Amino acid sequence: MTSPTVRRRRLSAELRRRRVQAGMTLSDVAEELEWSPAKLGHIETGIRKWPSVMEIAALLRLYGVTGGQREAILTLVRESRLRPWWTEYEDVLPSAYVGNEAGAVSVQSYSGILVPDLLQTPDYTAAVARALGCGEHAVERMVAAYLKRQEVLDQGGLARYHAIVEEDALQRVSGDLGLLRAQTTRIVELATESDRVTVQLLPTSAGPHPGVAGPFSVLEFDEDEAALAYVEATQGGSIVEAEESVEACRRVWSGLAGIAASPQATLAILRRMALLT
Repeated sequence: MTSPTVRRRRLSAELRRRRVQAGMTLSDVAEELEWSPAKLGHIETGIRKWPSVMEIAALLRLYGVTGGQREAILTLVRESRLRPWWTEYEDVLPSAYVGNEAGAVSVQSYSGILVPDLLQTPDYTAAVARALGCGEHAVERMVAAYLKRQEVLDQGGLARYHAIVEEDALQRVSGDLGLLRAQTTRIVELATESDRVTVQLLPTSAGPHPGVAGPFSVLEFDEDEAALAYVEATQGGSIVEAEESVEACRRVWSGLAGIAASPQATLAILRRMALLT
């Protein structure tokens, strides 16, 4: 799946690189094209979501980019302007994260007291939506959106998905034995039927651990693009791009993976949970 979000970030990085190669500052370019420095800065940082082909062509002429390289960059512009499916669900999805998820090749996910989104059954998603105070229309939309997101496990370019699941996330629905059985069975199926999916269970008995600060994901991309992290919060999560901050998330992830049950032991535990419920 080609993600316009990822294409937009690649375009920004490429434009910055070309400007530096041309030996020009933001002010130099702005003066030459009679643009405001803010406009150019927004294009290079991605704040302006949809720069026009004409604007980028003007930059490339100034930077001396021609031929196939020019066409490749203009293709990025056109791809970054496509309207992806998740924009139809912005009321129930964090579109900034989903846009990156759709273009990632690897995702490491820790969701705290919830089952990670890509592993959820529709009934589990609906239960979470209702707990968040959503009306039934919003519940139906969230379920539909999550099912669409989960297609990346089968149809997208996601080559590796590694989730750490809190035992408590499953125990919180133990009052509905049918839901608990269906959710544990779903996780087992995904982890056994796809060599791209790895799941580790973090037992409640592990006590306080490095993930106490909250849910987060680390996403990696192809074409030598830098990894990023997404840190969730009550009022919406945030994309983290600074290298040192992404590395901090990686360290927390490694700590969690080190104390969680192994993938093999996790499957055995989940199978027992499914049979006992």
